[in-house]
Amino acid sequence: MMADEGHSVQLAARVLGVSASGYYEWNTRAPSARSIRHALLTDAIREVHTLSRGTYGFRRVHAELTLGRGLVVAHGTVELLMQRAGLKGVSRPLHTIGTVVRADGPFISVRVRSRRGVTHLEQYRRRDGSCVGGRGQTESVTADL
Repeated sequence: MMADEGHSVQLAARVLGVSASGYYEWNTRAPSARSIRHALLTDAIREVHTLSRGTYGFRRVHAELTLGRGLVVAHGTVELLMQRAGLKGVSRPLHTIGTVVRADGPFISVRVRSRRGVTHLEQYRRRDGSCVGGRGQTESVTADL
């Protein structure tokens, strides 16, 4: 605050639009119940996040606190405290294409991850080089697979 930086309390109070007595009252006030609870919850959140090797986001941390430890806490509070503490979970990419299994054989299997889940595409190679799969759609096989 400005008073901590060497400015007078009267100047700081005037700039901030508060009274000097209000500043002194605020400065000597005991911490609120909410700030004490948030400090304790932040410690618990840090512990859960560290035990997960930094992979858990606020949803999993919330689940661990409520289901695993029996604490009553809202998921929004966990999200807020994780943001304030600078903690983030690891998120997976939105779209990845996996490895083609046995591309040289008669069967090709590809797993595609998208926002809605994992799709497993299967295609069978014909003797003429074309491919049939899924809902009977015919596509030519390329070397890119």
